Amino acid sequence: MEQQWERVQDRMRGEIGDAAFRNWLQPIRVVEAHEDAVCLGVPTRFIRDWVVTHYANRIREVWAEVQGAPMEVSFVVQPVRRAAGGMAEPDPAAAPEVIALSPAPEPPEDREAMPAPLDKRFTFDSFVVGKPNEFAWAAARRVAESDVPPFNPLFLYSGVGLGKTHLMHAIAWHIRERDPGRTVGYLSAEKFMYRFIRALRYHDMMNFKEQLRSLDVLMIDDVQFISDKDSTQEEFFHTFNALMDQGKQIVISADKSPAELQGIEERLKSRLGCGLVADIHPTSYELRLGILESKVEQIRAEQARPDSAEIVVPPKVLEFLAHKITTNVRELEGALRRVFAHAQLIGRHITLEGTQEVLHDLLRTRERHLTIDAIQKEVAQHFNIKIADMSSPRRARAVARPRQIAMYLSKQLTARSLPEIGRKFGGRDHTTVMHAVKKVEELIGQDTDFAEEVDLLRRMLEN
Repeated sequence: MEQQWERVQDRMRGEIGDAAFRNWLQPIRVVEAHEDAVCLGVPTRFIRDWVVTHYANRIREVWAEVQGAPMEVSFVVQPVRRAAGGMAEPDPAAAPEVIALSPAPEPPEDREAMPAPLDKRFTFDSFVVGKPNEFAWAAARRVAESDVPPFNPLFLYSGVGLGKTHLMHAIAWHIRERDPGRTVGYLSAEKFMYRFIRALRYHDMMNFKEQLRSLDVLMIDDVQFISDKDSTQEEFFHTFNALMDQGKQIVISADKSPAELQGIEERLKSRLGCGLVADIHPTSYELRLGILESKVEQIRAEQARPDSAEIVVPPKVLEFLAHKITTNVRELEGALRRVFAHAQLIGRHITLEGTQEVLHDLLRTRERHLTIDAIQKEVAQHFNIKIADMSSPRRARAVARPRQIAMYLSKQLTARSLPEIGRKFGGRDHTTVMHAVKKVEELIGQDTDFAEEVDLLRRMLEN
């Protein structure tokens, strides 16, 4: 029977590759065998569960082909011990824990595989790169393409809907495609907490720890959600240290930098910030336009039907959306999909006027909540200048730069036209407003501190 298992292993190696074979099937040994049944010994519960989920059915099929008759296959968790000379061998003192090929559900145990489902749309190929996100994108690519952690952990942070989750999924997809043998665990912080509490409730902490610490790459999304959860933070801290000590890659995302996270222990903040911290800045007009162009192609591909004509989106519509919807990419994509759906259901061409009509509630809500006067007041207070300076002819940099920022924010956060904005700033021409918007966008792409200051003002105004 051992010879048959070797033949089965050889067949499986050819199907799944050397790396996956070494990680999952090579450690398995024949423990007990009969004419039509075999029990295989697996060193850990985590490996057992993974093999049962991903390879057990195929093992049964291959073994039936090798033997020429059906074969019952079961698995026993049999830890190994180190014999003289360092050789690994089964530990006969360890109590065996058997699982059949098709195990019955066991409520106390969480049978869900550690990696959470990944969105197939979120890959590096579909991520639109611009100055606000190019550093985070480059760091994510480096992690995904490296066999050894280039920096550990990689900590990505940004506001809502700016692409950090997209990059997390892209890293996981790229690693899986590049090296299927590496185990990648992607979890939200809430899911981590849920699994931790479940393990405590059912006295299954050893399995929980084993699953996490057997991973090659651990990815935790939105880590801010474990704030003020002392026990969860304690377990995460020890898991973090264990993986770091093993040289395993860790990738974390949050809505703030490690130092700014509230309700997180200082020692954990220190660990989170000890690698590379990469900020994703708010999108620029050019980046939003690029994202919209990419989303148009994606939506067309999703909705393509042989009997349907391709929907054309005029450039002016994309430019309008890129100017008007600046909060986050999710809202931008939602607006575009809404325009697409309206065109398909009503059977009309997409036009600028039609887009304004379809999105009137969204645009009016934004305008109702924010006025140019309110923007001028907030910016003037921030830079400690007089509100009258917003309309004055003064050109001193201490006044001109805040005025340009206020014009930029007025364009981004209200539905007012360029001439209307110009009139609110002392009767200036619309070309002056255009110049101010372009200048601020250039500075955002060139100066990180300036970009953060404008983003702070935007957040203050939107809240």
